[in-house]
Amino acid sequence: MPLLRSPELMNRLQNVGEYLRFHNTIGPKLTEFVILLTARQWTQQYEYDVHQVNGAKAGIKQETINAITEGRRPEGMTADEEIVYEFCAELRQNQSVSDATYARAVGKFGEQGVIDMTGLVGYYTTLAMIMNVARSPLPDGKKPPLAQFPH
Repeated sequence: MPLLRSPELMNRLQNVGEYLRFHNTIGPKLTEFVILLTARQWTQQYEYDVHQVNGAKAGIKQETINAITEGRRPEGMTADEEIVYEFCAELRQNQSVSDATYARAVGKFGEQGVIDMTGLVGYYTTLAMIMNVARSPLPDGKKPPLAQFPH
């Protein structure tokens, strides 16, 4: 884990990560959904490999995971997943969200849920950047689950 190279940063991020992964207000399934969307955005192989399994266990349909893996908008998402998908897509594309998207997310998850969801995107973006820069490998024998997006 590349964060071992900066123990103080690792210790501080660990507290944030523990809250965001296990104690946020959007629940485990949507947490995994956000993580998958973020790992896909950054083509972070290790995080995606781990969280596609976690996501399936948390209740994300395999067809949805397959679409995210391929960089496609999933069909047949639940209403909650649809709100999260739109929120994350806008945040990624525009570095913010529209008033309508914000209102829809607040209406479903409350203001704390929206902040928790945004925090998840930020936290997993941070991890993805660190792991990509440090060339963090997959465990031996694992094939990268994600194709590179064209640059």
